Amino acid sequence: MSIEQTACEDLKAFERRLTEVIACSGPSTKRWRLVLAFISMCTAVGAFYWLTDPDTSNCSFCQSLWNHPFFAISSAILIILFLLGIHKRVIAPSIITSRARLVLTDFNMSCDDSGKLILKPRPSTLS
Repeated sequence: MSIEQTACEDLKAFERRLTEVIACSGPSTKRWRLVLAFISMCTAVGAFYWLTDPDTSNCSFCQSLWNHPFFAISSAILIILFLLGIHKRVIAPSIITSRARLVLTDFNMSCDDSGKLILKPRPSTLS
């Protein structure tokens, strides 16, 4: 086997592994997106009821949160999820592809969003 054939096989193996990693992160990313969307909607609905309540302006902040436990709990869950890094889990495939693109630029290559390699033309050398 020549060096070019070995390099080609290595590139194919790398491309297969990269597409596999991106494809496998898809289902968990979708679940985290659903969790984030659900908690965000709960917080938005709770905030609407909290802000439209006429008693909110007549009592203290803590008392108003005590009067609206749905908003308080959903807001707390949303804050905890962001502290635990849900924002990174939601965009995990794009993080992987951007880091792969960064590394592949050294080899005059890139990749698409699914992990397929893109070979760029060789730069011309001017003498």
